[in-house]
Amino acid sequence: MSQASLLQKIGNRSARVGIIGLGYVGLPVALTFHDAGFHVLGFDIDPKKTEALAQGQSYIKTIDHTRIAEAVLDGDFEPTSDFSRLGEPDAVLLCLPTPLDTHRQPDLSYVTDTARQLVPHLHTGQLVVLESTTFPGTTCDILRPILEQSGLHVGIDIFLAFSPEREDPGNPGFSTATIPKVVGGCTEACGEVAEALYAAAIDTVHRVSNAATAELSKLLENIFRSVNIALVNELKVLADRMGLDIWEVIDAASTKPFGFMPFYPGPGLGGHCLPIDPFYLTWKAREFGLSTRFIELAGEINTAMPRYVIERLVLALNQHNKSLKDSSIIIIGAAYKPDVDDMRESPSLELISLLTNAGATVSYHDPHIPRLPPTRRYNFDMHSVDLTEETLQACDAVIIATHHSACDWEFICTHAPLVVDTRNATASVAGERDHIVKA
Repeated sequence: MSQASLLQKIGNRSARVGIIGLGYVGLPVALTFHDAGFHVLGFDIDPKKTEALAQGQSYIKTIDHTRIAEAVLDGDFEPTSDFSRLGEPDAVLLCLPTPLDTHRQPDLSYVTDTARQLVPHLHTGQLVVLESTTFPGTTCDILRPILEQSGLHVGIDIFLAFSPEREDPGNPGFSTATIPKVVGGCTEACGEVAEALYAAAIDTVHRVSNAATAELSKLLENIFRSVNIALVNELKVLADRMGLDIWEVIDAASTKPFGFMPFYPGPGLGGHCLPIDPFYLTWKAREFGLSTRFIELAGEINTAMPRYVIERLVLALNQHNKSLKDSSIIIIGAAYKPDVDDMRESPSLELISLLTNAGATVSYHDPHIPRLPPTRRYNFDMHSVDLTEETLQACDAVIIATHHSACDWEFICTHAPLVVDTRNATASVAGERDHIVKA
């Protein structure tokens, strides 16, 4: 199939779209292309996920069961774990994890292994797009040689591009279809085809000159946030020593109608982007003899925040004539951000680990995460506890790590003997505040 034929199939919606990886990124992308009128095959190595989707069930809280059920019922969304069907789609989008290894080096094994699995199924006229966040050069310098082992040439026989994911789970103001999409191809033809595909499902597509530019643009977005969050985290520590409230300071600065954008401190960074993605660029920068000092310093500050929270807890317990060892601590919030069930890289997990290692008895409450599943770094056998009057009064302290809207902060502060607030969630709580500590 020629480039013109593929563009024609995209234009009349007869092109089949395959999504590999049906997680927080891949599933919304799959549903968005389905809603735009495409037949979508959703691939995932976890048969439990594909079986749940086939039954119309969603395993992501922010995606409604009804939307899944309707997409499956009309026959144009097929979830499958059968990777022998990879030859069926005209476009294949890779929505795969790109974690760091134990030495904080980029781990592209999910991407490269999947690309090798794709090679025997590639056919002329097929488009492959990587959406996973990575360092500049991954798409054209690493993926391209793997795909060309098929004997097909990128830009002539097949097309290869990068388009970074831009998901914000739990944000009702944006959806996959309304968030502008950046696209860059390995060749001019690759960029043209990828732009056409996304333009058929996304409201706004911004095409750049090449894949590496698109790759770096994604890293810039996340590094911008990481550095600014590190700045306010550092100022939080300073403001505390000066006896000032950093949240009041930020609110005051935010009244300036130009030249300032508010960022807010917390117990550390979470999610699949900010704690990981900046280090993809620090690693790549070494190839060019550069040290990305801003990025690395921001990482050091943000990584240190859980320990700062523990230090604040220890001081507060001391004032209540208690030690951290053998204290009963409740962490409020296991998710990395409010009102979602996403706990990837959540600082709450590090808080639980630090507290447990210090000899405290730890429990947690999260209305969106009833049980803590194992992760790459942690394996806690814990279930969410109810925040009853008795539960709160029986503990020595609670740490507010995530400010879920479902939590009754007035009730919590009334019954808990000590509250360590890392999110300014208790700002509107009236009455005695001697037992509320900002951290």
